[in-house]
Amino acid sequence: MSIKKLGYLGFEVADVPKWSTFATTKLGMMEASASETEATFRVDSRAWRLSVSKGPADDYLFAGYEVDNEQELQELKQNLEAHGVSVKVEGQELTAKRGVLGLISFSDPFGNRIEVYYGGTELFERPFVSPTGVSGFQTGDQGLGHYVLNVEDVDAALAFYTKALGFQLADIINWTIGDGLSTTLYFFYCNGRHHSFAFAKLPGSKRLHHFMLQVNGMDDVGLANDKFDADRTVVMTLGRHTNDHMISFYGATPSGFAVEYGWGAREVTHHWSVVRYDSISIWGHKFQAPA
Repeated sequence: MSIKKLGYLGFEVADVPKWSTFATTKLGMMEASASETEATFRVDSRAWRLSVSKGPADDYLFAGYEVDNEQELQELKQNLEAHGVSVKVEGQELTAKRGVLGLISFSDPFGNRIEVYYGGTELFERPFVSPTGVSGFQTGDQGLGHYVLNVEDVDAALAFYTKALGFQLADIINWTIGDGLSTTLYFFYCNGRHHSFAFAKLPGSKRLHHFMLQVNGMDDVGLANDKFDADRTVVMTLGRHTNDHMISFYGATPSGFAVEYGWGAREVTHHWSVVRYDSISIWGHKFQAPA
């Protein structure tokens, strides 16, 4: 398995300035660059981790995964092509924009863009400082949090993400959403983080269900929860998940999908066994209608 971590995420958003305010004042991210049409944000020593670009979709735009070096990038490219995936070697313009040394791109079976790179830019000389005083975000060897996609065909998604990309299945949850709706969530890891990626066949038209940021302290979660609660944009209350044991809440973003903000997740071990669950949470995580 050559993919080591989720490196960055990109969203297409209708209102870039609104996202800039949201990311800095509610999530505690540090603005790295900003214009009326695009903005990037930091959560650690990397030059950027989140990008928002102006467009009508208000949805997922791309995910970037990191490998260790050029050899691993070439090996992954060969494996993708062996599984019938069309891979593009990106040129200097996009490579420079992403701030990486090498970059390939391709799509999953549903048209979701994926990028894989090596050689991301570090900015230790310009330390990350959260504008809201967040003590720090859990990244490092675990990469940037996770995200959950809505897929049309579970079997096609399983084949692509495990065989072509080499992700490992952590567990599944048979989730009864309510009102007669139920689905199965599939969770995948590529390092010690319980899951960097998950998918399910979900109601709604958005590709992205939510993305997650993990902070270093429970107080960071509580303080962020207060900010979302103050303007009634909590969509799932504070709770603890059954599978990764993370304590988190979910808030509405300016684009309509959710952000999970959490702390305290357990990690995958070398002796991990795949299991299943009948509930997403041990306690909490109750749905709330946003304002």
